[in-house]
Amino acid sequence: MKVFMLGWEFPPFISGGLGTACYGLTKAMSRQGTKITFVLPGGNDQTSDFMKILTADGFLNSEEFKNITFRSTHTALNPYASASGVSTSIEKNVETKSGSPIWQTASSGNQKHYGGDVFEKVQKYTSNATQIAATEKFNIIHAHDWMTFPAAIAASEISGKPAVVHVHSTEFDRCGDYVNQAIYDIERYGMHKAHKIIAVSNYTKNIIINRYSVPAEKIKVVYNGVESCGATRNISNKRDKIVLYLGRITFQKGPEYFIAAAKRVLEKMSNVKFVIAGDGDMTHRMIEYAAYLGIGHKVFFTRFLRGQNVERVYRMSDLYVMPSVSEPFGIAALEAMINNVPVILSRQSGIAEAVSNALKVNFWDVDEMADKIAAVLKHQPLRTMLTENGCAEAGGFRWDNSAAKVNEIYRQVLACA
Repeated sequence: MKVFMLGWEFPPFISGGLGTACYGLTKAMSRQGTKITFVLPGGNDQTSDFMKILTADGFLNSEEFKNITFRSTHTALNPYASASGVSTSIEKNVETKSGSPIWQTASSGNQKHYGGDVFEKVQKYTSNATQIAATEKFNIIHAHDWMTFPAAIAASEISGKPAVVHVHSTEFDRCGDYVNQAIYDIERYGMHKAHKIIAVSNYTKNIIINRYSVPAEKIKVVYNGVESCGATRNISNKRDKIVLYLGRITFQKGPEYFIAAAKRVLEKMSNVKFVIAGDGDMTHRMIEYAAYLGIGHKVFFTRFLRGQNVERVYRMSDLYVMPSVSEPFGIAALEAMINNVPVILSRQSGIAEAVSNALKVNFWDVDEMADKIAAVLKHQPLRTMLTENGCAEAGGFRWDNSAAKVNEIYRQVLACA
């Protein structure tokens, strides 16, 4: 089995859970004997020791070594870069075998979440990835999230190979009901043209059915996994309890509800600090909001964390809270659990349907959220139960299980193709 895989990010250069998911899944698939050619936009030198990686920008082929290098082409990964040199439209560069265009270039619309020239970048990625597909041998195409859907369908049309699209997030998760119509159109187009859809949760599957009019039988749910770390918590004699929010500081993740709940907790308990680890378009607004509520001295913003700093902040924390407005899965919650941190989850999430050993709240109910935060911090037996049982439960979310399910989906698609 050889897979032509399309993605937008890969560790260590990531902005959220997508890169982490791609890394964990592909590494496990490789262990199971699946050969993967992973096409990325390019822009940074990186290495991977378990698959072949090609950059879409500049149409550069990497040779397959034990450690594979990402070729830097200094284009497309910078969200603020100009798009000079990009061909004028996908219609001129990506065509079906009959010569007709398969995807219309989107209008820019509201791009506050993505950067000003994102559609031109998607256009160039599609054109170059399709050229790469013409030189590669593979059995099936696998695309991660909307920015790679046009490339997947183009490659499928040109090669005659089936395409699977993997939905890690939808425009409704990111923006609520105020979606970018152009991005919605790309998502819907990719979902309807693909041979099969992988959703990261039943929560996401239901959005795809209800919002994108996709038949339920076309969608398979494959939960994400988590890397076992074996870390133990930092049992230092710190005076204050630490409550952690780790994620992008955007509408989707609900940071304002976390801060509002923090205000209520601090009205009952003074020995608590709230750490917000992440970055996003709402960062400065949340700093101002904490100050407005008079709790700025109790809320600490670390900005975006990577690698060992993420592990360190988990070890320092007494509780992890995920207040997301709409969370397709929630890998960070699993990471907290596997690091022996008790968790409180938004019910509006995929992970909430998948785990039992966590407290759950509606994201908008900041009073209930505050009550449960205070309960976990005050009552050691509750904290111990959530910690021990949660860690054991999270250990069952293995990337090897996810990879096996994805490989079985490939076999089913190929059997029907």
